[in-house]
Amino acid sequence: MGEQNVNNDLSGEELRGFMKRVLTDLRALEKMIADGMIESGVRRIGAEQEMFIVDDSMRPARLALELLEELADPRFTHEIGLFNLEANLDPCLFGGDCLVSLETRLNEVVDKARQAARTQGAEIVLAGILPTIRGSDLGMDSMTPVPRYEALNRALRRLRGEDYEFRIKGIDELLVKHDSVMVEACNASFQVHFQVGAEEFAPLYNITQLVTGPMLAVSANSPLLFGRRLWRETRIALFRQSVDTRASASDLRQRSPRVTFGRKWVDRSVIELFQEDILRFRALLGAEVEEDPFQVLAEGRVPSLKALRLHNGTVYRWNRPCYGISDGKAHLRIENRVLPAGPTTLDEVANAAFWFGLIRALSVEYDQVSEMMEFDLTKENFFSAAQLGLSAQFNWLDGRVYPATELLGEQLLPQAREGLLSVGVSSSDVDRYLGVIEERVASEMTGAQWVLGSLAQMREKGTPGERLNALTAGMISRSKGGGAVATWTPAEVEEAGGWKHNYLR
Repeated sequence: MGEQNVNNDLSGEELRGFMKRVLTDLRALEKMIADGMIESGVRRIGAEQEMFIVDDSMRPARLALELLEELADPRFTHEIGLFNLEANLDPCLFGGDCLVSLETRLNEVVDKARQAARTQGAEIVLAGILPTIRGSDLGMDSMTPVPRYEALNRALRRLRGEDYEFRIKGIDELLVKHDSVMVEACNASFQVHFQVGAEEFAPLYNITQLVTGPMLAVSANSPLLFGRRLWRETRIALFRQSVDTRASASDLRQRSPRVTFGRKWVDRSVIELFQEDILRFRALLGAEVEEDPFQVLAEGRVPSLKALRLHNGTVYRWNRPCYGISDGKAHLRIENRVLPAGPTTLDEVANAAFWFGLIRALSVEYDQVSEMMEFDLTKENFFSAAQLGLSAQFNWLDGRVYPATELLGEQLLPQAREGLLSVGVSSSDVDRYLGVIEERVASEMTGAQWVLGSLAQMREKGTPGERLNALTAGMISRSKGGGAVATWTPAEVEEAGGWKHNYLR
């Protein structure tokens, strides 16, 4: 959920002091790895669900604090926008009925959020980017009033020194300026976590990087921003630019963005990623850190590594390494930040199942994927998937280039199936969740394609605003129907509710 007791108004001396704490934490983690203190031989999975709150006109509703009070549930927390909510699911062991358990708990929190929203005359939407969101919704009055977000905005503004300028080109083109980090609130994701041992981190992390492109292509769900048709997964471009501290053209050429896919394969250890991020990115936020991790270790306890975790939380790798403590034991996990929210909870669990199964299968089949393919080709796959979805072409381990549907259907889905079966997931559960992915591939109907296809069918019907309202209303009604997005009928302009829900004056 993020450290909330933070400060960005750091003097030079305070900044140096905090960075010393970060480096001390890193050395402590290195010692813990060397001494075998990181939990191994246990595989847990977990997830975080982000969602939008909308009013009866399908517009963002700034009701997060009211809903949190109504919910009174520690699984829920706020996000940067007052029209966003996040729910955190407890981890479970990977294998057996883990996917059914994940879907059950996910439905529970989403249904509970919907019930709370209805008491305020609102609704919950699962979408990567809300179709009806406008620039006017992203003022500072829409920011959740907690110190972390305010401090983050001040820090980014100070480093950047000017307004944010967003340039994204797809079918249409978007060129817009904004004066705060609030554009980040346009994005909602379904983040999944995969626990790994320290000794296996490098090869497993490299596999997650390898499969990210194909996984993103088949899960794309964010083709619109401010009514413009952009990338199939526009979140990738938008989030990168929304927290970018680089202002000038020379900065863009010479410095790395804080939102990154990475620069190279990991050779040996998770330490490499933390070292790179500390070297390349100055601290955005600071906090008082009294813990001496080496003293904690000497006392036989597990250190929290608060400084390292806070710094890590302001560097946004799409596959991010995470340190945590569970049941008194330190662990490492890989956080997948690529998957969008929605279109349905079934689609989300299917995406997660595909990812988990692929990691398992490829880790058994290959010792080091880093020796079989250049990293830059994997990075190219990632951005190609974000822009084109299932129309992308992918470089692969055998040196060939495959159309996305061919690679997914003929190689990756069978491998994911084998990976899930090998950890004891029942064949019926595998059929249920990977069947969702198979149907998307066969029909080439992702969430992004449903949005674009619906817009095409509504062309010349109603106003542009009504068409966006119809998309949002259609998402809400269809997501409650139980079917995955590949089975959805197109949205119709009549679902918008008429002109009265779409006027400014």
